[in-house]
Amino acid sequence: MEERLSHEAFIRKAIVSLRKDSFKGIHTVYSGFNEAFKKYFPGEDPVETTNALAANGKLTIRPIKGGVMIYLPEDHPGADSAADKALKKMGLG
Repeated sequence: MEERLSHEAFIRKAIVSLRKDSFKGIHTVYSGFNEAFKKYFPGEDPVETTNALAANGKLTIRPIKGGVMIYLPEDHPGADSAADKALKKMGLG
């Protein structure tokens, strides 16, 4: 019998396997993650699970058009990275 992955292991594997090109995260809808999660964990909610893991610092979530992007904590672009870049360009950061 095949051993099932934990939620965290499944999500880590999904992020690493499904991200494209230079992107560090995946869109939960467009990547097929939500449907894959539901098929692998029948009756479980991917939104509830990803939110719980994010609350525990196991992944990060960024709202985006059509859903959310999920990232491994070490790969998440800083929430204020655009502001940091702007300040740096202005010579203030």
